[in-house]
Amino acid sequence: MLVAGLMSGTSVDGIDVALVEIRGAGLRLRVRPLAHSAFPYPPPVRAAILAVSDAACHTRDIARLHVLLGELYAEAVRRACRRAKIPLRRLDLIGCHGQTIYHQGIPKPFLGRRLACTLQIGEPVVIAARAGVDVVADFRPADLAAGGQGAPLVPYVDYLLYRSPRLSRVSLNIGGIANITVIPRAARPQDVVAFDTGPGNMVLDALAAHFSAGRERCDRDGRLAALGRVDRRLLDALLRDPYFRRPPSKSCGREQYGAAFVERLLARCLAPPDLLATATAFTAASIALGVRRFAGSPGELIVSGGGLRNRQLMAQLAAFLPGVRLRPSSDFGIDPDAKEAIAFAVLAYESYHRRPANLPSATGARGPAILGKLALAPSRTERKALTPLAALRPGRGQPLAARAARTLWRRSERTTPPWPRK
Repeated sequence: MLVAGLMSGTSVDGIDVALVEIRGAGLRLRVRPLAHSAFPYPPPVRAAILAVSDAACHTRDIARLHVLLGELYAEAVRRACRRAKIPLRRLDLIGCHGQTIYHQGIPKPFLGRRLACTLQIGEPVVIAARAGVDVVADFRPADLAAGGQGAPLVPYVDYLLYRSPRLSRVSLNIGGIANITVIPRAARPQDVVAFDTGPGNMVLDALAAHFSAGRERCDRDGRLAALGRVDRRLLDALLRDPYFRRPPSKSCGREQYGAAFVERLLARCLAPPDLLATATAFTAASIALGVRRFAGSPGELIVSGGGLRNRQLMAQLAAFLPGVRLRPSSDFGIDPDAKEAIAFAVLAYESYHRRPANLPSATGARGPAILGKLALAPSRTERKALTPLAALRPGRGQPLAARAARTLWRRSERTTPPWPRK
């Protein structure tokens, strides 16, 4: 199958689209990445997403963004196919993670019950209608319903890609949040341990945006952090967070390391380079704590995600993990920027074939779960059902509504991609 995987993470940078050819099943599954494209969110869209992420807001804004993101995801798929010179009609399936605006993996009291919950927005029915391709989305709730934390889900794919009969490996992805998958030598699926280690780029990006008055989205290459000095007292205080001592399964997000956390850092009134240097060391140290505690000294640490481009962060990580070989995921044929989009293409493929794709050892679920919800693309029959509208002939004697409908139909014909042959 040819599958498009879509990922928009907690950094809220934009939409990654990976076009992936997938064959086989289970441990014999074969993944061949074909192309990757990234489409930044327009600044007003990014601001709107941040405004509803773990924040008091109007339900109207969430509902509108839910539909708008569906439109943007579909547009991203069409543009990615054009760039790769792959006809849209060749796509068999789309897997869309959606944009997380709230995630609470641990049950908490609510109206007399204890509940875990998660919310990813980006209407999959809109994606399916605009792209003309079936969509699997909203992956996390099935794992929550099985008693898991709904995260992390990528370890299933890490295990398929990186397991080795000779080496113990750790897969590290540094997105907005950093997460690791520990894959012991000759591991079985139940031997895999995975969890969010803490912040990845999220805090660094927020500080860079604050100090540049919004002109920069990140500390490029860690240049500003490289000019500063680490405040050891602040770093030690940050590392005393009880989260780092909790055993897996565990997950975190903007709820822990979002705006409120950044405000507390800014209240320290450190010089910008010093605060960024300290936050960079905090990210690297929290990752290293997770690796050392649950993987010891692995043979290889395979790194993906935007944090790989931050030279200062990678230098700090290497210093905290002496003797561990750091390798980019590109050494294994996986574009570091496309890794999570590829993962959700694989998860969608498994779900489409009604196969479980969570790792209970990673999420804490009671057992395997088939992830995601399926939104079916309109069939040719449904397409033909719209033809009476197309048959309208606007004329002097026709009602205004009919002429407007005909105009709208013509516009849709110019902007809507071909529907699949079914």
